[in-house]
Amino acid sequence: MLISRTIIAYKISIKKACKIFALSRSVYYREPQKKDEGIKVALLGLAEKHIRWGFKKMYQTLRREHIWNHKRIKRVYCELKLNIRKKPKKRLPARDKQALRQPLTGNYCWSIDFMSDALTSGRKFRTLNVLDDFNRECLGIKISNCLPARCVIEYLDFISQFRGYPKKIRVDNGPEFIAKEFELWAEKRGIAILHIQPGKPAQNAYIERFNRTYREDVLDLYMFDSIEEVQKITDDWLDDYNKNRPHQSLNNLAPLEFSRVTGGIPPVTPKGAVGNQQQFLTNQSTLELS
Repeated sequence: MLISRTIIAYKISIKKACKIFALSRSVYYREPQKKDEGIKVALLGLAEKHIRWGFKKMYQTLRREHIWNHKRIKRVYCELKLNIRKKPKKRLPARDKQALRQPLTGNYCWSIDFMSDALTSGRKFRTLNVLDDFNRECLGIKISNCLPARCVIEYLDFISQFRGYPKKIRVDNGPEFIAKEFELWAEKRGIAILHIQPGKPAQNAYIERFNRTYREDVLDLYMFDSIEEVQKITDDWLDDYNKNRPHQSLNNLAPLEFSRVTGGIPPVTPKGAVGNQQQFLTNQSTLELS
């Protein structure tokens, strides 16, 4: 304050300094008020009670009882650093709409997707579903608590031991399918990745329709106590689905029947491979737990 610096510099009294500046001594002695203290208390109280409230909701609430200007409230709001951090929008490359056509032969295009559910303990698990677009044959369902890109690649490599690698794979824009590791794996094996447009699950209709059937026949029908139980029931159901369940879009033939009638490729799993698959899943679960 200028008067205080003058008093100290020239060693004069407060009365004389106030007279020089034509200022009342009562003004000099008056303590500055903390005008924004009430706003701070009100904002902090709302922020503690409503963690996810932003500025607009807080401002509208305060205006019911106070006449504080919105710019003033906004300034204090920013000083207190109550701004809610906005999650940056995920930037994806432009995705072209791909025509959904049934291939003329098996093992040409696979559709892949995830599903999720929970055990009776409340612990969630995920399923990785792999479908052949030619005859809607489900090539496998891997179930685990965690399925990162690495596990997806390992499971697709396992299926390919009996089936061979496809020419194309149709997937959505999940983090596992846009991972660099997954893209490099596909490029190394000459597989084209067909990403559907964001928010357009109908562009991956084959696997979406299968997911509904799997949800109704297995996930919604049973209560599971363990991952092993989910896998066992799924494997039994999958064998019946591929061999016996009529599919309307296949002239009411089962997937493997359709392959035989049309001269398609033989069944995906050779004799004895079911046990190998179960052993593979067991090994993977052991690795994940370790």
